[in-house]
Amino acid sequence: MAYRVRTPDGELMFPSLGDIERAYVQGLVDADDEVREDGAEKWRKASSLPVLARAKKPQSGKAARAQTFTVLGAVALGLLALAVMVLGQETRVRMMGVLLALVVSGLLMRVTFKAYKRPPPVL
Repeated sequence: MAYRVRTPDGELMFPSLGDIERAYVQGLVDADDEVREDGAEKWRKASSLPVLARAKKPQSGKAARAQTFTVLGAVALGLLALAVMVLGQETRVRMMGVLLALVVSGLLMRVTFKAYKRPPPVL
């Protein structure tokens, strides 16, 4: 069944409610937009549809900024670890550089897992 979505910019046509849900998650359809099933007369707010109420909107840029700061911190720690290992005269100082390098590898593993974590499937 086809659906129409009325936005401040105009109307959009979607072949199914699943397509509207994908557009909602991507930010193309807002919670304040109105949705109507073809043939129906009543417009409903998108936020009142249970399928869209359960759908998650994309997170703000905070998550991306957190990843950026984590990578920058890992680069800084990596440079520090390299400097400590190269310039260190004593074995204990060099071992401290190795320990810092292990911390860097842990941070980068965390970034990798978060970056490739798949979102739940949209039905």
